[in-house]
Amino acid sequence: MEQEFSSTLLENAVTAFSRLPGVGRKTALRFALHLLRRDPDEAVSIGEAIIRMRQGIRYCSVCHNISEDEVCPVCSDPQRQKSIVCVVENVKDVMIIENTRRYFGLYHVLGGLISPVDGIGPDRLEIASLIERARSGDIEEIILATGATVEADTTNFYIYRLLSKSAPDVKITQLARGVSVGNELEYTDEATLARSIISRTPFEL
Repeated sequence: MEQEFSSTLLENAVTAFSRLPGVGRKTALRFALHLLRRDPDEAVSIGEAIIRMRQGIRYCSVCHNISEDEVCPVCSDPQRQKSIVCVVENVKDVMIIENTRRYFGLYHVLGGLISPVDGIGPDRLEIASLIERARSGDIEEIILATGATVEADTTNFYIYRLLSKSAPDVKITQLARGVSVGNELEYTDEATLARSIISRTPFEL
């Protein structure tokens, strides 16, 4: 492949930036040229911050949220309602729900949704660990907060069937339909999401 730029180092930087989601080569080039115009220490600082993040952040052994410790701050917070667990697709959803400041329970991050088209089955998600948490006897309610897409509905149905057999005493609820059908939590405003959490309903097939 012919080199696009006169500098191999610039080419490598643009290629690296373009691997980020939503970043094309034009945007990647703009990032690289911006860093070249700035003080070298700024580029070093950015690089070190990324390295420290990648090396220092792990996943909570309980809920699979990101954490710097074995157990994340939410799970270790004695003020949280330990009997309620909100099941979400990814770490970003935890941040979105936390920003509503209307939910005070715990979380469980699946790490994705069931999607046969994309080759993602239940075994690739943190579903087994959710079932184990439900069977512990400490959980009274599980809120399915995976959005309102086809993949989310498929995942919710799968989890519901497993919980019905493994932990029949656990109440299973879902977000009220203030979240529009077809929407992910990322694109739902915080006020609507807060109302959906407060007005959650029993899960129905």
